Amino acid sequence: MEPINEAHVVEPGPAVVEIAACDDQTAFTVQELLATRWATAAADRTTRDPGQPGVRLRCYLDVRQTPGS
Repeated sequence: MEPINEAHVVEPGPAVVEIAACDDQTAFTVQELLATRWATAAADRTTRDPGQPGVRLRCYLDVRQTPGS
């Protein structure tokens, strides 16, 4: 995964969330659940570490904003 960029966490509210899951469907379901609560910059793909089980997904959310605001 890419390093966390300082611009993503420059002030209180924004958060970088990395999801580790057994499969793509689970990772995207968790991301969707987060998006129902906070404004989220959603990821469109997961990554796999060679030789490791499962997938990872990184998304960005802002706990100061709710969806649609």
